[in-house]
Amino acid sequence: MTIKAYVYDAYGTLFDVYSVSVKAESEFNGFGKKISELWRKKQVEYFMIHQLTGNYKPFSEVTRNALLYTLKNLSLQINEDALNSLMQSYLELEVYEEVHATLENLQNQNKKQIIFSNGTYEMLNPLIEKRELNHLLNVLSVDDVKQYKPAPAAYKHALETLGVEPHEVLFMSSNFWDITGASSFGFKTAWINRAGHEIDELGIKPDYIYKDLKGLLE
Repeated sequence: MTIKAYVYDAYGTLFDVYSVSVKAESEFNGFGKKISELWRKKQVEYFMIHQLTGNYKPFSEVTRNALLYTLKNLSLQINEDALNSLMQSYLELEVYEEVHATLENLQNQNKKQIIFSNGTYEMLNPLIEKRELNHLLNVLSVDDVKQYKPAPAAYKHALETLGVEPHEVLFMSSNFWDITGASSFGFKTAWINRAGHEIDELGIKPDYIYKDLKGLLE
């Protein structure tokens, strides 16, 4: 198998979306973990609904709306300062500990490496700069084509940008819905199963399963 491009999902794969719980806890004492979990759940639900209904909204707007719902659902007092503080935390997500060393090692293999995310450039660029990944990865967003992953049109955009064949892409994500979309499109896939979940019953099996990105070095 000849792989010419490594393609990484961002949220949950390279960056810990639940690291927002620290900022959430400082804003709403005792609710940090609940906020981080429900926020992420509604964020995914919302962009899926927007995709299915053909009513695209940028990921930044989706993320803010999911946060608004979360705070209302938990009966927490909503104020603009807290909202802005928590939204800022998405530009400062923690990077998983093995990411830098793994990407630097893979960079020596002379393959294309990109982040391909549902996030907008306005969300992704500050994040990779803060976490010092901008010298290792280029960024590609579905916002270019207004089609969220796991829609085939989203993966097609990545493929056309890379200029390779589907089977020459190794796509990595911690989100099984993303693995399902990428596999269905024809990419080789590696599920970064950080949470130790069972494979979803969707008729899809990843080519590789790793507990973190270090598995790629095999």
